[in-house]
Amino acid sequence: MTGKNGNKKYDLEERTEVFARRVRAFVKKLPGGLGNQEDGRQLVKASGSVGANYIEANEALSKKDFTMRIKICRKEAKESRYWLRLVDVGGNEQLEKERQELETEAQELMNIFGAILRKSE
Repeated sequence: MTGKNGNKKYDLEERTEVFARRVRAFVKKLPGGLGNQEDGRQLVKASGSVGANYIEANEALSKKDFTMRIKICRKEAKESRYWLRLVDVGGNEQLEKERQELETEAQELMNIFGAILRKSE
């Protein structure tokens, strides 16, 4: 997969941005209620933080800074997965399918950042 600008460096930046955008669209469709409001808010924050920290990692000033940012990316992806497990889709099969797809993407992002960490150590 090649990024918008043809540069492979941006593939993961784009993937994390797409993840955050998909999460935002998903949260808008969730049934109302205090639980979904709070869990949705946390989910939006965590999903956006994955990509934001990856951008920061790409601009890291040192290997230590890079490693720390990638660890945060992995942590935020894991947190996104957690919030995805908590949201209530109200029995809507389509929302449940979407929730599962997003949970899978969060897991894949966790795996990718884990692999980056192993290779950078």
